[in-house]
Amino acid sequence: MSEQAGTINKKITLSRSLKQFISTLSGLVVLLVIFGIGNRNFITTGNLLNVAVQTTPILLIAIGQTYVLISGGIDLSIGSNIALAGVMTAILMKAGVPVPIAIVAGIMAVAIVGIANGALVSFGKLPPFIVTLGTMTAVRGITLTITKGIPISGLPDGFNNIGISKTLGIPNPIYIMIIFAIIFGFILSKTKTGRYTYALGSNAEAARLSGVNSNFSLIKVYMFSAMLAGIAGLVMAARIISAPPTAGMGYELDAVAASVIGGASTMGGEGTIAGTVIGAFIISVLRNGLNLMGISPFIQQIVIGVVIVAAVFFDKIKHNN
Repeated sequence: MSEQAGTINKKITLSRSLKQFISTLSGLVVLLVIFGIGNRNFITTGNLLNVAVQTTPILLIAIGQTYVLISGGIDLSIGSNIALAGVMTAILMKAGVPVPIAIVAGIMAVAIVGIANGALVSFGKLPPFIVTLGTMTAVRGITLTITKGIPISGLPDGFNNIGISKTLGIPNPIYIMIIFAIIFGFILSKTKTGRYTYALGSNAEAARLSGVNSNFSLIKVYMFSAMLAGIAGLVMAARIISAPPTAGMGYELDAVAASVIGGASTMGGEGTIAGTVIGAFIISVLRNGLNLMGISPFIQQIVIGVVIVAAVFFDKIKHNN
């Protein structure tokens, strides 16, 4: 029964998701054309690869946020988890811990935060907004306390190569982005975890009555979000060859923006990783194109904010029709 409930909910959203994906993809194409006409340097191999690299952390955190939004929640602790993963990994590497072990430890540190978020939401019955707002503040405080507000630099080359090296002429972060988009796209669309996530967002009580372990499923969703934020934090730290405790500030908005623009509903039960990919690229293309046109970063924030509100507005209209 639980699988049937999830499958039915998923089928109901397929038509909407396809229309949303086509609409979002069309918007991305329009942006590419506009910026391509506005600046000849935009449509160049170097700049497009740069856009893809800039998209990597946005997409990673947006994938996690998409899972959370589909389940009917929201994760505001993403930015702080970005910083925590980078700081913990950097501290361990500086202490002589091998790079792979330090990376795993950094990701596990934020996974604990995600599990705590999920447990408080599921078992504690607390609002996701309040829970993740609290952990966002607490985790940021932890990173600032550990580092005394000073970025950790002098990271080993074996780690830095993750962010600055290329393989077959393609920057390594792009491979990371593709791999995780495929993995989590598969999980969401082809596994019980994905079906249960949709079921929770569509009707949590019906899902529970159908046999879905709601508590475990929610914990898993928030753990995914935290771990993906951690991976994004490691990519960012490797790119700048430093782990600042202030990393990731404001990235919660990028995650929500990319997810909602890509079709994830703030009301739960809808969203796809394919749509989120397009949404993340729209955010990056907007920033890159506006930069090339000499538009102030302050104006860019206004544009991104308007895009977020517009996406939520149309999502509301879609559900009222």
